[in-house]
Amino acid sequence: MPSYKLTYFDARGLGEAARLLFHLADVPFEDFRVSHDDGSWLKIKDSTPFGQTPVLYVDGQAIPQSAAINRYLAKKFGYAGKTAEEQAWADAIVDQFKDFFYVAMRPLIVAIRGGESEEAIAKIRKEVFLPGRDTYFKILNDILEKSKSGFLVGDGLTYADLSVADNLTTLEKNGLANLAEHPKLAALREKVYTQEKLKAWIASRPDTQF
Repeated sequence: MPSYKLTYFDARGLGEAARLLFHLADVPFEDFRVSHDDGSWLKIKDSTPFGQTPVLYVDGQAIPQSAAINRYLAKKFGYAGKTAEEQAWADAIVDQFKDFFYVAMRPLIVAIRGGESEEAIAKIRKEVFLPGRDTYFKILNDILEKSKSGFLVGDGLTYADLSVADNLTTLEKNGLANLAEHPKLAALREKVYTQEKLKAWIASRPDTQF
């Protein structure tokens, strides 16, 4: 079996779907966490592809970019979709999630964590985040409305469900969404988090804000 090392910040963020895939597959991996605060990230940044995290090392060979990592692991472990068409849809949903994350969600988080004025934060929330979130949620709800399984793609769990479910947790933990108002999304997260092979990890993983 290959040796795996996942390098990412001490957060769930764009690294958590990969961690969930490893736990689903019962495959051991090194969960190597770095931080801006202690300088551990800056020490290795220049040696990583693109100078970014997450990075997955497979027998020492690096694979960069979260979506590429998650597709690789999902295909290897059987969570990419059962047909070529399901795989394409799982990829499309993850692309949609990343669009929302970078275009709508990240600007707000950066403003909040960067100490921007309340006026500036309110402007970003109203003009950028909320329209983006509402569009994102509508897309997800429309997909789930047609789903017979409660999953986003086909009749089984895919890495798209993992990416979306953990993003929903981040939104809720930061007061950016109330899942009680979105029962289909809440039900999706519940289906993901109650997978037998994920329960122990969900209960014991570091409780991070993002």
